[in-house]
Amino acid sequence: MALDQSFVGRSYPPTAPYEVGREKIREFAEAVGDANPVYTDPEAAKELGHPDVIAPPTFVFTITFKAAGQVIEDPQLGLDYSRVVHGDQKFAYTRPVRAGDRLSVTSTIESIKSLAGNDVLEIRGEVHDESGEHVVTAWTKLVARAAEEG
Repeated sequence: MALDQSFVGRSYPPTAPYEVGREKIREFAEAVGDANPVYTDPEAAKELGHPDVIAPPTFVFTITFKAAGQVIEDPQLGLDYSRVVHGDQKFAYTRPVRAGDRLSVTSTIESIKSLAGNDVLEIRGEVHDESGEHVVTAWTKLVARAAEEG
C-alpha cells in the first residue's frame, strides 16, 4: 500500500542534544579510512581556523539517521521498515561539525513518491547547535520495496 501523501511536510520534534566527542570523531574517521589530521589532532584543526577537531562530512549521518527514526517508526505513516533500503544521502553544510558541539535534529518528510510500486521517502534533517545556529542539512532517501505478489 502506498504511503500517505498527506505526510509530506510533516515535521517531528527536535531530538535531545547529541554531544559530539573527539573520540567519536576519531573512531568514525578511522572506520571510514580518512587519516586527515583535522579529525584527530586539535592543533592541526586550529591551524585551519577551527576551535577543535572537526568531523568527517558523513559523520552527521550517525545522528540524522537516528533522528529519522521518528519518521520511520511513526505508526500513522505505516512504513514497513523490513522492506526498506537506503537510497541516497546528501549534505549541505553551513559549517563543519566540531568536537564539543551539542547538536539537535529536526526531521521533516520532504517527499513521498511511488515508483514502480516502490515508495520513495525523502527525509530532511535540519541540524542546529545549542545556540540555534544551523550546522548542516541532511537528506536521507529511503526506498520501501514493493511487496512481492504471490
